Amino acid sequence: MNFTQNEKLNQVTTETLIVGVDIGSETHYARAFSWRGVELGKVFRFANNGEGFGQFYAWIESLAGKTTNSSIMVGAEPTGHYWFSLASYLKDHDIRLVLVNPYHVKQCKELDDNHPSKTDSKDPKTIAKLVIDGRYNIPYIPEGIYAELRIAMNCRERIVREQVVIQNRIERWLKIYFPEYHEVFKDFEGQSSLLILSSTPLPADVVNAGADGINQLWRKNKLRAVGMRRAQALYDAAKRSMGCTEGSNAARMEIRLLLEDYHSKKAQYDGVMAVVEELCMQIPAVQKLLAIKGIGILTVAGFFSEVGDLGRFQSPKQIQKLAGLAIRENSSGKHKGQSSISKRGRRRLRALLFRAILPLVATNREFAEIHSYYTNRKENPLKKKQSLIALCCKLIRVFFALATKGEDYDPVRLLGDIRHPVAAAA
Repeated sequence: MNFTQNEKLNQVTTETLIVGVDIGSETHYARAFSWRGVELGKVFRFANNGEGFGQFYAWIESLAGKTTNSSIMVGAEPTGHYWFSLASYLKDHDIRLVLVNPYHVKQCKELDDNHPSKTDSKDPKTIAKLVIDGRYNIPYIPEGIYAELRIAMNCRERIVREQVVIQNRIERWLKIYFPEYHEVFKDFEGQSSLLILSSTPLPADVVNAGADGINQLWRKNKLRAVGMRRAQALYDAAKRSMGCTEGSNAARMEIRLLLEDYHSKKAQYDGVMAVVEELCMQIPAVQKLLAIKGIGILTVAGFFSEVGDLGRFQSPKQIQKLAGLAIRENSSGKHKGQSSISKRGRRRLRALLFRAILPLVATNREFAEIHSYYTNRKENPLKKKQSLIALCCKLIRVFFALATKGEDYDPVRLLGDIRHPVAAAA
């Protein structure tokens, strides 16, 4: 839920106990204040475990009882992943948790003592004062299918990064021991190529096997896309190879381990994608989004994993701001600087939308026409990248309408952004 500044201020009433917490990996520090900023009690230290959370809850209840406060609001910095456990505990005990921007804490830490020091006991006070002033955000913690999808997509991203590392290591191995390999195989990931790397990886192994032996190896494994011509080309490349020959036994061991890692990560990726697709299909709006030409399961799954339940948004502009695509002005008086996007929000969501819009412009007729209109119109034409960012925002609006209003994708309606001067004059 997104609140205005006034709505945030109105949530801090005379009966609200405000608790600022400085999050640490093992130990948290808390300080409590009234709605006017009067401190209640002393600095409280508690461990980042179940026992510590129980002590923290008892401390809060004790202060609330002494001051007759009927509501409690806990403010904290989102320090890495260390705040997740505390957030879950507070949610289970019906205590509101709000988050303040770490940059705001850093900028405001000198307001009380005019000193640049930063300590575990000082930060909770700064955090609490920001909450009192309404300078906080309500965290969104996905639940149900959206929590499952976010975790699955995080696993996918990690596996993809590890796959890239392994692929680069295999390419490095080839450059050292068989630099002519890509003259025969442009991509080492083909079945016939992987079979060669696992059976006869070094040029000397290929020469010993001969062109007939290589061809028989493929025939034995029922690979019909390659034949004697390719085998002869590989044999010729191996004979004139200038690759390193020292340490050949260890080199064979290295490529074998790399291939084991490669196949392992590929199996992990396929398993994760099966889970992602199964989870995605449980969201009612997914089929409507997939009906858009150029939109695939990865784009839809990534979108919902980052945004969560679209029902919590009142406008697609809120999703645009969440993605960091809101326009940032730079003007003062008569000076009007260049505008840009804020880049404040979920970086993965912003990157996902930009990666999704590129194939859309290439394959989807409606988005291609809008892109052409934005970049070629006579009044205020956009640069190519500006147009792509505008189309990212357009895609957010389309997704929001299809998912929340139950509408079907309408190409004619999508092209409503294009205004033809002749038609308008008529």
